[in-house]
Amino acid sequence: MSLGIILADKSLKPSQKPGLLSKILLENPQSIDELIQLAVKAKDADKANCIEAMEHATLSNPGIATEACFDLAVESLASIAPRVKWESARLIANIAHLFAGRLPEAVPNLLANTEHTGTVVRWSAAIALAAILKLKTALNKELLPAFSAIAEREEKNSIRKIYLEAIKKAGK
Repeated sequence: MSLGIILADKSLKPSQKPGLLSKILLENPQSIDELIQLAVKAKDADKANCIEAMEHATLSNPGIATEACFDLAVESLASIAPRVKWESARLIANIAHLFAGRLPEAVPNLLANTEHTGTVVRWSAAIALAAILKLKTALNKELLPAFSAIAEREEKNSIRKIYLEAIKKAGK
């Protein structure tokens, strides 16, 4: 079954689509370019499904991510749709180590998403930022003070804990 057919299939539950798409990506990594093209043209729900599929696939095989995949994730961090934002952040968390030189492109929107009203958007931004901090790049100079400020204002303990643990690990 092709990627486009899966996205358009009304008989599939929306929650089934990312898993099916991810399975195809893992079986045929070259299909990621086709999925990116579909995502770029898709409405928010389908775009989120595409990005979630990439996120699932890169969790077990980060090497399938391409520059275009990273570009899509970075651009999608600024989406209006919360699910697109959070799936993009989770994708970046999985592939940050592959694109260390390009992470300054992602950081401003990730930091902006730390102030989003949605808990999952803030949590996902925290996961991505912590993954970036773990890489010990020059960005850490900017990120460490930002993490402290975010941790102070964050109302959810689960999210605050991500920042505090990342700060602790960065100090080692």
